[in-house]
This record gives sequence, C-alpha cells and structure tokens, in this order.
Amino acid sequence: MNKLTDSLRNNKSYLTSLVLSIVAALLIGAVLMLVTGYNPVEGYAAMLKGVFGNSRVFGNTLAKMLTLCLTGLAMAVCSKAGMFNVGGEGQLFLGGLAATMTGVYLQGVSPLIAVPLAFLSAAVVGGFYAWIPAVLKVKLNVSEVITTIMLNSVAIYFCSYLTNSSGPLRTDDKGVLGGTEAVPDAFMFDQLIPRSNLSTAIIYSAAIAFICWYVMKKTSVGLEMKVTGENPRFAFFSGLKKDNIMIWAMIASGAICGLVGMFEVYGYQQRFLDSISNEFYYDGMLVAMIMNYSPLGIILMSFFFAVIDIGAGAMELSVGISGELSDIIFAIIIFLMAAEGGIRKYLNEKKIQKKAREELELRKEAK
Repeated sequence: MNKLTDSLRNNKSYLTSLVLSIVAALLIGAVLMLVTGYNPVEGYAAMLKGVFGNSRVFGNTLAKMLTLCLTGLAMAVCSKAGMFNVGGEGQLFLGGLAATMTGVYLQGVSPLIAVPLAFLSAAVVGGFYAWIPAVLKVKLNVSEVITTIMLNSVAIYFCSYLTNSSGPLRTDDKGVLGGTEAVPDAFMFDQLIPRSNLSTAIIYSAAIAFICWYVMKKTSVGLEMKVTGENPRFAFFSGLKKDNIMIWAMIASGAICGLVGMFEVYGYQQRFLDSISNEFYYDGMLVAMIMNYSPLGIILMSFFFAVIDIGAGAMELSVGISGELSDIIFAIIIFLMAAEGGIRKYLNEKKIQKKAREELELRKEAK
C-alpha cells in the first residue's frame, strides 16, 4: 500500500513539474517575443489559429501528432525492455521504401492484397533492421546506441542512392528529385479532411497505440519487459528469457518505425522521397523521454508538440516571428524536465531543513 501511495505521489509530482515546465517555456517564449519587438499575445494567437483555424490545418496537426505518437511509442516499447533504439529514422526510411516498392510492383493487384502486403513489408524490413543491433547487444554486448546511430546513416544514404538520379529505383517523372515511382491511387489511404495530410492512417495508428498500451500495461509480456528493463540480473535469475525479450522489443520498435514510413507514403506523399522524414524519430524520442515512456503520456505530449510545431510555422507566416521559437520552447521543456529530479530533491531537502529548524525552535521555546 505504501509503495502504491509513493508511486501515485511521484507521478503527481512529475506531472506537476511537467505542467510547470510547459508554462515556464511558454512564458520565456513570450519574453523572447517582447525582446525582439513582437506582441506575445498576437504571436500565440496566431499559433493557435494556425492549428485550430480551419479543418485543413487541424488535420495537419493531427497527422503530425500521429507521427510523433508512433515514433514515441516505438522508443517506449524497446526502452521498457532495457534497450535504447536510436535507429528509428533509418528503420522508418527502409520501411517506407519497402512499402512503396511493394505497391509499385503490385500495380494492378487488388488493394485487399497489395495494401496488407505493403504493411507486412514495412514492418518486416523495419523490424529486421532493428534486429541487427539487438543481436549484437545481446550476444556480443555491443552498445545498441552506437550501432543504431551508425545504421541510421547507412539506411538513409542507401535509400538516397537507390532513389536519386543514378539509382535503380528512381522515377522518370519530371520534376521529382530523389523519389521512386508513385504508388497507385487505389492503394492510397483515403483523406479524412480535404487538402490536409490526415488520412485513414489514423485508424491504424490508433490501433497500434492501443496495442502498445495494452501490451505494456495489461499483459504478462509487459510485466516481463518491465522486469527485464529495470533489473536484467533479477530477470535472468527469475527464469525469464531476458535475451529474447530484449530482441523482440527492439524488433517491435523497428516494425513500428517501418510502419510510420509506410503511413507517410500511403497517407499523402504517394511515393518514397529521400526527404520522407524530417528527423521525425528524434522528435518522438524526446516525447517518449519527457513522458517517462508512458504510452498515455506520449499520446498527450505528442499532441502538444504537434500544436507547437505546426503553430510555429503559421506564426512565422502571419506575424513574422521566427519559427525557431518552437525549438526554443522544446529545448526549455526538455532542460527543465531533465533537471526535474534534481530540482525536486533540492526542494525536498529545503523543506526537510525548514521543518527541522521549526522543530528545533519549538523545543527551545519549550525549555
């Protein structure tokens, strides 16, 4: 009972720190606007209008949220089992390319066959590319952080070679640089909001998010992942197949990243481009780490990050405030949350010291 109470208290404290960090970041952003000669009220009003002003921009915000949510969950899944996948960007690229070429080569085949195969190819390729550093970590104790970072560059440059002017998968369409042939229209996800990036991929994304939450929070598999991630030695002596758990967690993480690549193509891009991702996975990593790898927290924070990111672009166009302000706000939140533990410890110590001084004074008065 005491452990449960402590856990709830810590969660409440962490959420309070997060809210205060967000408020502080927004206030600092307002000060920066004032210093540079802009009205912060107009700036933030333009930001909100750029997110909620009409259905199209709101659809783009939701699409951005889904990308951040899935990449954040991909990070959370492997971290739960004690692995740190920094290679999601490369897995996204390879998954997107695999799904695209599956659609291109299956042109004329029923979408009921082609689209599921594209799903499968994206997940398998992304999962396989995550399996490589996982095996190196488990079998040879090679740091997965280093290998995934290196494999990122390999995947991105490989995809760029295949799709650029001299590559075997390049398109002959004029005006398209660094891209493949287009996926047939029949295979594309339906748009939910006209002229926006939001498509029926939201349904599949929601299903993936629910599965991640359910597995991590409601199943014995999630418990085994948690034990393995928090105490690998205890997991080993408890009879858990620690190595398999870590490897499969990385595979699941890579598969999710591969599917994100597919959703980008089949959702609105229609072809693989070597600019398919603007470091989406790194943004998702930040979301996951800020929310302590909590699935529900990742979903909520993904929406906030999407609002700031999309809104910053609109703010720059309508008011003239640099869109880099969003990066500053993100950086402040990350800094404050990284220091949250130390700040909380410092405040608790101060509180204990104050209480001790008060008790000492009361004793002196009693004498």
